[in-house]
Amino acid sequence: MSRQWSRSSGTREALLGTARKVFMAKGYGEATVADIVEDSGISVGSLYHHFGGKPGLFLALWEQFMRNQEERTAKAAKAVGGTTERFLAGARAYLEGSWEQRDVARLFLESDGPAEFTTLRRQRGWDWIGGNKKLLGLADNRQSHMLVVLLTTVMGESGREVAACESEEEARVTIDAVIAVVRRMLSTAADVAPAPSEG
Repeated sequence: MSRQWSRSSGTREALLGTARKVFMAKGYGEATVADIVEDSGISVGSLYHHFGGKPGLFLALWEQFMRNQEERTAKAAKAVGGTTERFLAGARAYLEGSWEQRDVARLFLESDGPAEFTTLRRQRGWDWIGGNKKLLGLADNRQSHMLVVLLTTVMGESGREVAACESEEEARVTIDAVIAVVRRMLSTAADVAPAPSEG
């Protein structure tokens, strides 16, 4: 049973690795199941068994990327104290992940993807906004909501900019600039969107 599980897991990873290369080389729209099968040496039946087709492969890669980013940011945020510093540590970790995984980050930022990708990405964005609002401990009002929407949008677009950098130095300078801007935004949070009062 464990050997079978290992083979199954190995097949999934091989298909994901090949799909990643093929999607990055051709884009989602131009890539075909035949390309992935030919490059991986794995049967069409296995591909459909594990992922249900090309859209499933793309979405599994995206989920893997997002899970890595979420784990990275959560770990960084836990390592520091203070609401603002936790948010900034998580933000820096997210941007560093965008650089370290820039090849696949560019794929998700520049590729059209399957039809359901837009909906899933939008839902993930809403979840991200909710998580950021909770992390920052802001009051439940319109001002707080808009502040978190702005912060989340800045981070999303900044991840795109970092992934597009041509060198590690350029990425580092970009990340530092973003963190400085976000720090200034957070410094106004007490005036714009105060935390809920105790009691």
